[in-house]
Parts: sequence; C-alpha cells; structure tokens
Amino acid sequence: MKTLHLLRHAKSSWDDPLLADRDRPLNRRGQRDAPRMGQALSTRLDPMAVSCSPARRARLTLEGLCQGWPELANCAHDIQESLYTFDYRDLLDWLSCVPGSSDSLFLVGHNPAFTDLANVLTGTPVLDNLPTAGYLRLELSTDGWTDLPGSGVLSERLFPRELR
Repeated sequence: MKTLHLLRHAKSSWDDPLLADRDRPLNRRGQRDAPRMGQALSTRLDPMAVSCSPARRARLTLEGLCQGWPELANCAHDIQESLYTFDYRDLLDWLSCVPGSSDSLFLVGHNPAFTDLANVLTGTPVLDNLPTAGYLRLELSTDGWTDLPGSGVLSERLFPRELR
C-alpha cells in the first residue's frame, strides 16, 4: 500500500504580465490560504518530507504550509524540476522512479496534472478540478510506484473554501 498526497499550489498572481510562468508569486488569497491549509493538514497528518515544483508559486505555497504547520518545516523538502509540469504522464514517469521503499509521498505542484493524475490513479473521475491550495490523499493498492493507474482510492480531500 502506498499513499500519495497532492497539494496544488495556492492562488498565484497575474499582476505582472512580463513575468515568466515559473516566476509568478502568490496573490493575497494564496498568501492567506497556504498557511490555513498547513494548519488544517497538521491536524490530519504527521509531518513528512515534501517534493515541490521549482515554480515560485509552488515554493511559496510550501513556505506557507510550513508557517501554518511548523513541524513540517523541520522535515526535509526537495525541489524537483520534473514536478514543474502540467501533464499527468510526466508525474507518472516521475513516480515510477521513486524507490519502492518509500510508502508515502507528498507533492506540491500544478493543474491540470494533479487533477488528471488523481482521476487516472483512481480509474474514475473523482473531481473536475483540484482548486488552488486544494489537497488530495490517494491510497494506492500497490507495493511499488509503478503500474499505478486504476490502483487508487481517494481517501481524503480538503479545499480552502471548506476551512472556517
């Protein structure tokens, strides 16, 4: 059994049209939602390592998560160039290279890749769109990170709009 935690980056700013996509920061809502999601997730999960897209908005989301979940800041986090993708097939390729000894992964990245990945892993459409700062936990009936499509069950979801 494997567990995959997916968190889409928080809402990003489009204020500067000259910024490259990977350089966009969080907007005010994103700056608010990331720590709130960190606080909410701290009551549901043990702190763990996080693999994060190198996009600025994803890295700032991880920083915000750690603000709301201080124990998470003490864990090792890594920036993975391969997670800067919008295609779920790239994520499947990345996952297939993860050692089988890793039972749980937490990723911070992008849509539509995360929405599509969740739907492919469960073998059925479980959501139309993972909102910004939205979280999913998928339980995968497999011993390794290969042959994943259709092996999963969506066991939890949490979206910022559900927080008080």
